[in-house]
Amino acid sequence: QVQLVESGGGSVQPGGSLRLSCQASGLTFSFSAYAMSWYRQPPGKARELVASADSANYADSVKGRFTISRDNAKNTVHLQIDSLKSEDTAVYFCSARMIYGAAHRDYWGQGTQVTVSS
Repeated sequence: QVQLVESGGGSVQPGGSLRLSCQASGLTFSFSAYAMSWYRQPPGKARELVASADSANYADSVKGRFTISRDNAKNTVHLQIDSLKSEDTAVYFCSARMIYGAAHRDYWGQGTQVTVSS
């Protein structure tokens, strides 16, 4: 069973930086075959896509401040977050998607909390 474990969250002041990491294990296929993304869920709001590693797609609200990267040799994906704003406060989730023809299966981590406050 695929397991994703996020780390690196914390409390920071506006303008600060964090580097989130997601370690994958229990993979059925090579890590490189999984489409990796980061999502976040702000308090009281729906989960939203932040960044996708393979398409280098970013939410408009984070463009220029967030950078996603993956290390296939270490089965990890990172999210560098700079110039943090209070509206970035959320639980950040790592997601792995395996596509099977017309179908797909998504795997999720437990999330890591990011709080931006002065």
